[in-house]
Amino acid sequence: MSLHALLYRRPREPTAIDIVFDEAVYQVRLQRHRQARRYTLRVHSATREVVLTMPPRGTLKDAHAFAQKHGAWIATRLNRLPAPAPFRHGTIVPLRGEPHRIEHRPYERGTVWLELGDDECRTLCVAGEAAHVSRRLTDFLKREAKRELEAASRRAAEKLGVRIKRVSIRDQASRWGSCSTTGVLSYSWRLILAPPFVLDYLAAHEVAHLVEMNHSRAFWRLVMRIYPNVARAKTWLDTHGAELHRYGLRDAGAA
Repeated sequence: MSLHALLYRRPREPTAIDIVFDEAVYQVRLQRHRQARRYTLRVHSATREVVLTMPPRGTLKDAHAFAQKHGAWIATRLNRLPAPAPFRHGTIVPLRGEPHRIEHRPYERGTVWLELGDDECRTLCVAGEAAHVSRRLTDFLKREAKRELEAASRRAAEKLGVRIKRVSIRDQASRWGSCSTTGVLSYSWRLILAPPFVLDYLAAHEVAHLVEMNHSRAFWRLVMRIYPNVARAKTWLDTHGAELHRYGLRDAGAA
C-alpha cells in the first residue's frame, strides 16, 4: 500500500456499539446501506440482535446518539421476547411438540438418548461434561431433524413425481425452509421441536416449489395435494413459531 493511501485511508469502523439504558448495557450492531435515507433500528426476534442501519454519509456519533435516544424502545422490545431456554440440566424443551426435560448424566456412557421417567415425564439424557451438554443436544436435534425432514420431503416428492437433489439443515432465522432451482431443500433444524404435522407441512411446501417457484394458486393447489391440512400447520406456526427460536439460547447474563 502506498504512503498516500496509508495516510489518508478511512479508519475502520466498529461493527457494534454499546448503549446504556436503566443501568443495563445493550449491544447494537451497525450496518451501512447505500439506499438508506435515515437511521433505523430493528430487533431480530429469532437472534435477539439489535441492528442499526445507517445512511451512507451517517456518522458514528449520530448513530450512537440515535440508538441511545431509543434505549427505552430497545429494552422494551427485548424484554417482550420469550425468555431464553438454554440447553442445560433441568430445562424443558419440546421434541416433536412434546415437552422433554434435559437431564445431565455426567458419569454414563453415550451421547444423547431418550428415556421415560418414573413420573412419566419424557427425558433427554445427555452424557459427558456439563460444558458439552448444549453442543451435544444441538447436534442430536439436528440429526433428528435431518432424518425426519429427509423422509417427509421424499414422501412429498414421490406424490408429485419430482426428485430431490439434497436436503440440508441450518439454523435459519428468517425462514423455516427454502428450495433452490437445482433441487436442494434447506430447512431449519428447529422444526424438530414442532409437532410432526408442522414438519410435514413445511416439507410439502418446499417440495411443491420444485414444480412452482412461486406462491401462485397453482403452487398452493400442489401443497394441498400433498398435505391437505395447510391451515392447521400455518396457524400453529403463526402462534408458536417464534418461540422455537428461544431454545438453546444462552441467558442474557451468561458468560
